Amino acid sequence: MVLVDDHRMFRTGVQAEIGRTEQTGVEVVGEAADVDQAVTVITATRPEVVLLDVHLPGGGGVEVLRRCAPLMAAAENPVRFLALSVSDAAEDVIGVIRGGARGYVTKTITGTDLVDSIFRVQDGDAVFSPRLAGFVLDAFASSDAPPVDEDMDRLTQREREVLRLIARGYAYKEIAKQLFISVKTVESHVSAVLRKLQLSNRHELTRWATARRLV
Repeated sequence: MVLVDDHRMFRTGVQAEIGRTEQTGVEVVGEAADVDQAVTVITATRPEVVLLDVHLPGGGGVEVLRRCAPLMAAAENPVRFLALSVSDAAEDVIGVIRGGARGYVTKTITGTDLVDSIFRVQDGDAVFSPRLAGFVLDAFASSDAPPVDEDMDRLTQREREVLRLIARGYAYKEIAKQLFISVKTVESHVSAVLRKLQLSNRHELTRWATARRLV
């Protein structure tokens, strides 16, 4: 398995939880912290499963999936992807599933359930945290493609995540803690979102997000 996440401490924690090969049967053969590293490591190791964070420097998990599409489509020993993210937003779930991931679980999952999910994805099953399965069913049951939101397309994956938490009323310190980033980084993301969306303050931002049902 290859572990892709931009937070070193989180990767270390996952390694400690599931990387005990003799107990779990899971062998971590590589790690990566951004899109370029991920593509390089995955191409070199050809793991059976990649545990993939949705929000990564360099274009996010969707970009990793796009660049690894030939490996997923291989007739023999295809590489399969399981998304693991703090985000439970419908657009994140649907985006990586459309990109080719076999499942999506949130970081609240237990180590035991995560190991089980890895082996299920390895066997070709689709795996989702319970409430996320509904997003996928609704999206693929609809014959209409979702409308393109040019404003949202201006935002990076991380900016969308910060936007959603701001709109839900989280304080900067709470967002920093939840996303494993600094308060200063949160402030930078909020400033970037306000600038790109041409909004003046977090109250306008909340109204904007609520109108798009992002809260």
